[in-house]
Amino acid sequence: MFSFCIMKTLLLFLLAFTSLAFRPALVLYRVDTAASRLTWTGHAEVGTWAPSGTVQLRQGQLEYGANTVRNGRFELDMRTIAHANADLQNHLRNADFFDVARFPTAVFVLSDVTDHVARGQLTVKGITRPLRFPVRVTRVGNRLRVQGTASVDRTQFGVQFNSSSFFQNLGDEAIGNTFELAFDIVAQAASVGAR
Repeated sequence: MFSFCIMKTLLLFLLAFTSLAFRPALVLYRVDTAASRLTWTGHAEVGTWAPSGTVQLRQGQLEYGANTVRNGRFELDMRTIAHANADLQNHLRNADFFDVARFPTAVFVLSDVTDHVARGQLTVKGITRPLRFPVRVTRVGNRLRVQGTASVDRTQFGVQFNSSSFFQNLGDEAIGNTFELAFDIVAQAASVGAR
């Protein structure tokens, strides 16, 4: 009886060890910045004005395996914030907003995607905050497509210009604290590595 218990324990240990040893390999995917698109949309606090523009990805990568995405890092080139109105574009780039001369890069570090929700840390203007948002991940051959929209509270990153949370009597000059960043990211498989 005692030897049967020992054998059973050893067998369970071997099964557990074997299942860990044969975890699926993670594939590293590198972002195709030319094929990827990021679009921002801000909002007036009063009325329907909602300016929209783009910002470019500088570089990015993520890992994919067992139908899940994790361990990603995405760098946004804040100097590329664009809008059709040159005055607004320049204002977004100056110290009132994103101060791109001092902070040329924003970074999102993805920890994982669970139940179609991405979780990670966003750094803007040297300030890091947790961020989570819904995503859709599609794999076709050796390419991944990650799509979704993140809502970002700009005031958490020191961008307080015309926020009624910080300034009074702004009237129709008040700008909403939250903006949306819609993304359509395309990534190409780079290598395979066991984890």
